[in-house]
Amino acid sequence: MNKDLIRQIVNVLAVIVMITINVLANALPINGQNTGEISDLFQVFFVPAGYVFSIWGLIYIGLLAFAVYQALPAQRENPRLRKIGYWFALSCVANSVWIFMWHYNLFPLSLLVMLVLLASLLVIYLRLDIGRTQVSTVERWCVNIPFSIYLGWITVATVANVTDVLYDVGWTGFGIAPEIWAVIMLIIAAALGVAMAVTRRDVAYLLVLTWAFAGIGVKQAASPLVATTAWIVTVLMIGMIFYSFFTRKGQVSPAPA
Repeated sequence: MNKDLIRQIVNVLAVIVMITINVLANALPINGQNTGEISDLFQVFFVPAGYVFSIWGLIYIGLLAFAVYQALPAQRENPRLRKIGYWFALSCVANSVWIFMWHYNLFPLSLLVMLVLLASLLVIYLRLDIGRTQVSTVERWCVNIPFSIYLGWITVATVANVTDVLYDVGWTGFGIAPEIWAVIMLIIAAALGVAMAVTRRDVAYLLVLTWAFAGIGVKQAASPLVATTAWIVTVLMIGMIFYSFFTRKGQVSPAPA
């Protein structure tokens, strides 16, 4: 069987399995707990309001669009999709394994798996050269945007996972108040957003950060320091979105013929 065809089939199967496991995680639920209930066990400040997690619906749609698009016969030898290789399948495996680590309260292991997921998405993002290579409108919506959204959310999720694990192991934060650490995390995440705006003009990625930061502002309203910082970085991300939108024209080089 053609190796490109095998890759296409593996990618389709991988995303179907991953989405199925994520749905069952809350439908069953796995280990008698749904994902949100476990998150509520951690008294941390780097967590958004519950409605923010609805972004997973958009992520699933985007990944399904990618799976269908890359499976088309016309895309079998697409050089950009070939560059992804089996990194997408690895990301689906990591996502699925994370669900089990999380639902069985194996939080340090969940962080290790989350880092694998983040790394695989970074490799995909860089290999696709998103924000720097001109692509067709269809490919932008079926490949670039889904991975920008997914990477943006997993960036936030990784930071949240770190804070959850530190809380779980009883880390005292070197005597620094949890609210201050939340502010530091927000600043770091915002710095990543600024870097992405300057280097990639990736509006989709920045929209995800904006969505997450605003959600933290809503959730942490009882903590003025955290909420205020969240809203400040939200406004900063909105500014970066406008910057990216109005400066990216002419910034992407055409893909090689």
